[in-house]
Amino acid sequence: MADINLALQGGGAHGAFTWGVLDRLLEDETLHFGWISATSAGAVNAVAFAAGLAEGSREKAREKMYKIWQAIYQAGVPDLTRLNPFLNGLVRPSQLTTHIATMLSPYEFNPLGFDPLRRVITDHVDFDLVRTKSPVELLIAATHVATGRARLFRHDEISVEAVLASACLPILHHAVEIEGSAYWDGGFSANPDLVTLASESPVSDTLLVMVASRVNTRLPTTARDISNHANRLTFNAPLLRDIEVITSVRETCTGALLTKGRLAPLGRHRFHLIDGGPITGTLNPETSLKPDWDMITYLHGAGRDHADKWLGVARSAVGRLETVDLAKYFFPAVDEGVSFRPATPAKRVTAKRRAAGRRAK
Repeated sequence: MADINLALQGGGAHGAFTWGVLDRLLEDETLHFGWISATSAGAVNAVAFAAGLAEGSREKAREKMYKIWQAIYQAGVPDLTRLNPFLNGLVRPSQLTTHIATMLSPYEFNPLGFDPLRRVITDHVDFDLVRTKSPVELLIAATHVATGRARLFRHDEISVEAVLASACLPILHHAVEIEGSAYWDGGFSANPDLVTLASESPVSDTLLVMVASRVNTRLPTTARDISNHANRLTFNAPLLRDIEVITSVRETCTGALLTKGRLAPLGRHRFHLIDGGPITGTLNPETSLKPDWDMITYLHGAGRDHADKWLGVARSAVGRLETVDLAKYFFPAVDEGVSFRPATPAKRVTAKRRAAGRRAK
């Protein structure tokens, strides 16, 4: 039995890749899960994962995630026409979310603040059970609107409001108010938080599951591509900041310093990685806002495949060695240089590509 933490990045509907990863990891009963640091879609996966385990079995956790993703698709989260049917016909359905979000605020197109994700989560997650019976410790990140600082919800703070805050894209949803403060998507400030996880968890191994593409070598030149690329940079920045902190600690804390201080565990922590960026990076970025079932099942299958490969190659290292050098992996542009190439159209999920990923059962 090997203990491992999980760090789950956000990514909207692309978080179905993470679902696939978790689905496969749960099948390996030699892995014992410690803490989970999660943001946005990662937080949705995390609470479903924890709720299932709290109900008594890994199979319950797998079933819980499947039902939540199925419900997300059926609810059309975040299908704006369900929030306001008068939006129908303004633009093509595939572009509706992006276009409306640039013209109107959610306080205008959804004045009542209805969020279908709330119903999805409350229908499937017993938060009382998660808070009292879950064998995993959760760190759910949201961004304090007034200051831009991350808040990590944990222990008795884990609630549907905390998850909704973590997944609150301000172009789509009203800010989520908790204890008198407004919160937006955790991706602005911790996506996910690695420093707290690695410095406080008693488990010394963490598997980071990435959803966003790490590097974009296509120079964005259209307004849409520039906006999408700016969003990618924004939501990857907190993760890169944490990796810089970890790298700095490792470079400065040697010898006796590695055994002292709050951040000392960062120098000894072992990291592992499953990167879904090469998969999601080929998709139209707007698909992260539109939960199409074909895409969800394609990404789920891709996540399972990646997890299966990771188990075959890196599972034996857990508890002994780390299997990714974070600094070298995440900062290649600084050391090696990454040149831009002409932009190419984003791919769509075709029947052939869907067949490459296993469908959810």
